[in-house]
Amino acid sequence: MHDSTPALARKIAHAIADEIGAQPAQAEAAIALLDGGATVPFVARYRKEATGGLDDTQLRNLETRLTYLRELEDRRATILSSIGEQGKLTDELRAEIETADSKARLEDLYLPYKPKRRTRAQIAREAGLEPLADGLLEDPTRVPEDYAAGFVDADKGVADAKAALEGARAILMERWGEDAALLGELRGWLESHGVIRARVVEGKEAAGAKFRDYFDHAEPLAKIPSHRLLALFRARREEFLQLELDPGTDPESGHAYAEGRIARHAGIADRGRPADAWLRNACRLAWRARLHLHLLIDLFNQAREKAEAEAISVFGNNLEDLLLAAPAGPRAVLGLDPGLRTGVKVAVVDATGKLVATDTIYPHEPRRQWEASLHALAKLCREHGVELVAIGNGTASRETDRLAGELIRRHPELKLQKLVVSEAGASVYSASELAAREFPDLDVSLRGAVSIARRLQDPLAELVKIEPKSIGVGQYQHDVDQFRMARALEAKVEDCVNAVGVHVNTASAPLLARVAGLSASVAENIVVHRDANGPFKRRRDLLKVPRLGEKTFEQCAGFLRIADGDEPLDASAVHPEAYPVIERIVEACGREVKQIVGDASFVRTLRPEQFTDERFGLPTVRDILGELEKPGRDPRPEFKAATFAEGVEDIKDLEPGMVLEGVVSNVAAFGAFVDIGVHQDGLVHISALSDRFVKDPREVVKAGDIVKVKVLEVDVARKRIALTRRLDDPVGEAALSPRRGGERDARNRNPRPDRAQHAGKGSGKSQTTPSNSALADAFARAKRS
Repeated sequence: MHDSTPALARKIAHAIADEIGAQPAQAEAAIALLDGGATVPFVARYRKEATGGLDDTQLRNLETRLTYLRELEDRRATILSSIGEQGKLTDELRAEIETADSKARLEDLYLPYKPKRRTRAQIAREAGLEPLADGLLEDPTRVPEDYAAGFVDADKGVADAKAALEGARAILMERWGEDAALLGELRGWLESHGVIRARVVEGKEAAGAKFRDYFDHAEPLAKIPSHRLLALFRARREEFLQLELDPGTDPESGHAYAEGRIARHAGIADRGRPADAWLRNACRLAWRARLHLHLLIDLFNQAREKAEAEAISVFGNNLEDLLLAAPAGPRAVLGLDPGLRTGVKVAVVDATGKLVATDTIYPHEPRRQWEASLHALAKLCREHGVELVAIGNGTASRETDRLAGELIRRHPELKLQKLVVSEAGASVYSASELAAREFPDLDVSLRGAVSIARRLQDPLAELVKIEPKSIGVGQYQHDVDQFRMARALEAKVEDCVNAVGVHVNTASAPLLARVAGLSASVAENIVVHRDANGPFKRRRDLLKVPRLGEKTFEQCAGFLRIADGDEPLDASAVHPEAYPVIERIVEACGREVKQIVGDASFVRTLRPEQFTDERFGLPTVRDILGELEKPGRDPRPEFKAATFAEGVEDIKDLEPGMVLEGVVSNVAAFGAFVDIGVHQDGLVHISALSDRFVKDPREVVKAGDIVKVKVLEVDVARKRIALTRRLDDPVGEAALSPRRGGERDARNRNPRPDRAQHAGKGSGKSQTTPSNSALADAFARAKRS
């Protein structure tokens, strides 16, 4: 439901503007565009005048907060209506509800009026026991048992003084448990001072050994890192740990904070009067039986949401780095999907990504057909003009890498270059419906080799075919809300694809489907139309595609490229709606468009303010001139590859002090994982990433970066490798120390059981652990330093 009044719309826009660092008018314009069906990439790129230049990150945050705040307003209206129908909506309560700034605060206010089953407190009120509760509260000098005797009434179900006191206590407990002010104060205290305590479930010590560092653990809720909190929640879900939220003690009295705060709120003080002990006991039971559980669930849910948001952000950032990794470009590639008993699957793709040849070779154990394999590969490379050899990083990767190295040495005339690439998700693609449609007659095992070859040519174009969460660069990705994660990752993929742009005459349907405004069905229609009628000559020809109307064209046209078409500007990121600006430039300078496009020295002489009008302001004209200067420029970095050390192929080959080159495979909140070519990634703890203080690992590294690291310590038995980017760091036993048990599961970056489908691939990491598996937590050595 959208904002029902202009005032409400302005209220939401103002709130969002404060959060994203913008002006209310910017937020209002962006909200109007999104409500009108515009996509975030389109608004970020082509509506800068309207939004004041809000970027895609601000717009994504705006989109998320807009959903939350609208849900908040819907809930606010529901609550006001419900309380109003009960005839209990006072002006004071209405004001409190209308100023509530969170769902939690709204629910606190609604709690006393929320329809519920008949409670013990309601039964007690009906039995006339509320005056008893109020009387003891107002005058603690009364003796509870004696005073309660006057409320005994068998006809009303109050058999004796004890029953009367129990009913009175239930009334007080419910009253305090539904007091919004008290709830808010306790929640605020727990958020800032509460301590999350974990203890092992009795008898589960052996089964839950991986969480042993948490068997007796305490940490402030406000300071616990997201990955550690998710580890605790996982351990609780698996019934190895019990979690508690301890409010601590009151700094003034030194007593338990929560019970004391309830007492002060109710005006209760223990002065030795007859009813004081009874009242204090009511406070204690109110906390333990009502407020504690309510707030624990509430705050744990809130903490989980925050931790999940951080984990999803880590996943999204790593995914972005992989998607925007440097492409090798249109060069013929030989893809090798390594294996032992089942052989190495081979696929050759030409410069356009078309599959031209496949084979299976058996260079390794048990067949050891080394020479025959070299001969087969040389023949394929020679026949198809192969320039690059892409080797998957799964089981037998280093052995296959050595085979490729020998191929290069024996045949220098082929001028080959070899690279090891992540094969994460390749088998997911192989068994997918999409792969089956693309290669209906190709064996599933060979499809993986095709994917490996293509992702070297263009990682973005190939990885979009795989469900984002299957790419395996997350942190506790299976512990977070899967819907929220999927939505966030889809948005990240969309932003990456549109940042690069898509060549409409060569792109696959899955890639086209990620373009702003295009659905999967319209993307399929584009491919069908292209196959039937030949390449598109102009962007406007897209309007001939079924179900691609003017609105869709407006959203997608600027992100689609047509190289060598009839209109030179169609190869650029200039939107067709802005072509009139180009016409003014052409008219002013007396040169044709083809003469202007790519002539950087000339374009730099143009003054953007000369070509603005009521519709296209300076931001758009500057973008247009930038495109004329470098049409269709790719924001991705230049292609290069890491070189793994010869002779270092297994974790057993590592020695402390070695300096190696590797590829950052994943970045977590506590450090970066680096593939150094030994089938087991090493961890560079956040404190060892740089000589300066690093708050966020992505400040200094990102997935796909090529880095030099030094081996600090190796634990072969537990498959732990401690690395540092500070090459002067000393090596020794301090480098490795027990990690947090649950955090070893932070390497849960999509286990790949599907690899087991390729029977006989051996027992390497790709069969039972994620391709980027490694250490998953900070080492205490680094923390102590």
